[in-house]
Amino acid sequence: MSIRFLTAKLAQQIDEELMNSAGAFSIDQLMELAGLACAQTLAMVYGKEKYRKVLVCCGPGNQGGDGLVAARHLGMFGYEPTIYMPKPGSKDIYKRLKKQCDNMKIKSMPPDASVDAVRSALSSSDVILDAIFGFSFKGPVRAPFDEVLPLVSSAGKPVVSVDIPSGWDVEKGNEEGVGIVPDVLVSLTAPKEGVRYFKGRHFLGGRFVPKAIEGKFQLNLPEYPGFDQIVELPHAQAPRLL
Repeated sequence: MSIRFLTAKLAQQIDEELMNSAGAFSIDQLMELAGLACAQTLAMVYGKEKYRKVLVCCGPGNQGGDGLVAARHLGMFGYEPTIYMPKPGSKDIYKRLKKQCDNMKIKSMPPDASVDAVRSALSSSDVILDAIFGFSFKGPVRAPFDEVLPLVSSAGKPVVSVDIPSGWDVEKGNEEGVGIVPDVLVSLTAPKEGVRYFKGRHFLGGRFVPKAIEGKFQLNLPEYPGFDQIVELPHAQAPRLL
């Protein structure tokens, strides 16, 4: 059977189950594992010899938390990440994750960086990690991200998106045409309906889903190779227009 693509409602249900008494995970655990998978995906596709400088663009929610974890791991992998958080998350977990990056001497841009400063940072980077919006995103794109997304899209640099490309609807994809179109996508837990026909390289990260939850929701997840935290997914064929 083929892997199941998730609606917004189903993705939310699975997240809740992972963190309730059935799954027994904490949000910290899930972010750590998700962020590690994102870092491994970027490192697998874009080797540090050629793509050492990574601009990690983080939003204020769980997606941004995954990005902060990924930045820390990328630093430990030998990359030179720089964090850009246009609107830092207010919860304690995001502050702790940012402190962990500070302790690793990972550079950060100020949240109120000018458009020219952001454009310069994008220009001097080799690859971008998009961890701005997640599957709970609902348009339209609001400030300050309405300026950030076009800058990332027009930078001409390779982009790796976390779970769902920023600006995409979780079920309808980039229907509005305002989202980032990445070269690489790492879906977390299971891929979302809106990226069913994603044309770039598509990886799955989520080697933490219990067998009980996988079976209950009929996720039909692929086997992960060896000790990797990620597995590459095949391209789905778009339906022909008659």
